[in-house]
Amino acid sequence: MAVSAEFLEFLSEQLEGFGPVDVKRMFGGAGIFREGLMFGLIADEVLFLKVDDTTRADFENEQSGPFMYEKNGKAMEMSYWRLPERLYDEPEEFTEWARKAFSVALQADSKKPARQRKHSAK
Repeated sequence: MAVSAEFLEFLSEQLEGFGPVDVKRMFGGAGIFREGLMFGLIADEVLFLKVDDTTRADFENEQSGPFMYEKNGKAMEMSYWRLPERLYDEPEEFTEWARKAFSVALQADSKKPARQRKHSAK
């Protein structure tokens, strides 16, 4: 799940139109955070964005799939789906997909008990 410094720099440039983000290396990959919420996952030079029922169809329509990992011999699916390749060449649309992923992260966070939330309403 290695992630190169060059790919992280490329993604940071792509996300400039979205606003400030933090990239934190974790588990051999990296997470993309905004305001303390993770909305993106990077593994093996691939970006996955947070999805829910409101955005999953967008990814399915692009023939994208979820981030999968193995746990105790079972395939596990996360709520992060692969960013369609074509969006790397479409900065405005890339930014819109990032905004939607952050919105999904905000929504998921708001459903947690107050003491477990990572984001506070401003």
